[in-house]
Amino acid sequence: MMAQPVLQRAFGPKTSELEVEIVERKGLGHPDTLCDAIMERVAQALARMYLERTGAVQHFNCDKALLAAGDVSHAWGGGSVVEPMRLIMGDRATMTWNGESLDVAGIAVETARDWIRGHLRQVDPVAHVSYEVAMKPGAPELTGLYAREVVSNDTSAAVGYAPMTETERLVLETERFANSPGFKDSFPETGEDVKVMGVRSGRILNLTMAVPLVDRFLADEQDYFERKERVRDALLSHLRPRLGELEEVSLTVNATDRPGAGLAGIYASVLGVSAESADSGEVGRGNRGNGLISFSRPGGSEAIAGKNPIGHVGKIYGMLAFALADRLVASLPALEEVTVWMCSRIGQPLDRPQQIFLLTHLAPGAVPGDIEAAARDIVQDELSNLPAFCRALARGERQVP
Repeated sequence: MMAQPVLQRAFGPKTSELEVEIVERKGLGHPDTLCDAIMERVAQALARMYLERTGAVQHFNCDKALLAAGDVSHAWGGGSVVEPMRLIMGDRATMTWNGESLDVAGIAVETARDWIRGHLRQVDPVAHVSYEVAMKPGAPELTGLYAREVVSNDTSAAVGYAPMTETERLVLETERFANSPGFKDSFPETGEDVKVMGVRSGRILNLTMAVPLVDRFLADEQDYFERKERVRDALLSHLRPRLGELEEVSLTVNATDRPGAGLAGIYASVLGVSAESADSGEVGRGNRGNGLISFSRPGGSEAIAGKNPIGHVGKIYGMLAFALADRLVASLPALEEVTVWMCSRIGQPLDRPQQIFLLTHLAPGAVPGDIEAAARDIVQDELSNLPAFCRALARGERQVP
């Protein structure tokens, strides 16, 4: 018997109606996002390998990773790498099958190199990064779960919500535009390590953005500040026509810059990522299942990236809660905003959560009875199709942002 969701009507302001809203996006080249993205790609590669070699996705979880910063020497016209970054990848995997070894470490390293090669223009995945694979066989009691009906491997909770507010949408849009191919063609000096923090007060949105400028494109300090201003102008020109209810957007780029201090006073980079020398990263410290860190919203504690897409409830519910929220809002005109909580119980079938709770903001004049039956039908339909949802995660068709 599948769980019947509990619905409760929310009173008070929606997230977009709060006087203050704070939203963060760690971009493509941020050290935490690098760990998430690489380990998610590794998880997909391992899932494919297990299917090909064993006929099923076996026990693994590679959601533990540390990107330790390297060291560089900056210089006008182009600096150099002194010490490479170090990527340590864990945590558990099925290493043998029917007496034969499975090349888990080789797959992890080659997948990481492929991702870096395809996303970080200035980083040589061989010369600029070293790799350590620290995966070991899983605990027998958890490995055994994969030999039975697919059940929850943990007692875990997840939360998702919809729709995005205008602030959330613009923060996400800022980073994605700054890391888009067209923007990089126009501004090749910009690195991929973009971070955006949005603070909305009333109907005014203030964005603070960090983006390194690659030093081989920089002639001197004046060149840096002129290029930075052109980057800022291009971003604001892109954002202003996209304002809806908000009245104004401002943008500060590289707020710690100090004119007159030379290379020591600007955000210059050799490789376009802060992990080259200044900042390390870990899985699970970055964006949530919708690609944002929204401080005005509830958040879960599970890392999503790198977990097993077939059997790890933290990943599956972490993505499903957002997908379910999106579908509910898109399908029910009377529903203006919804937050979805899901909680599992270890050992129970994944399609039978211990609890699903929907906190709903309804349109003026609507009552809970307008949506209750339809909302429960949507929840049941999503749970009934959970195997297909998991397969889509395994194939990378539902991307972890």
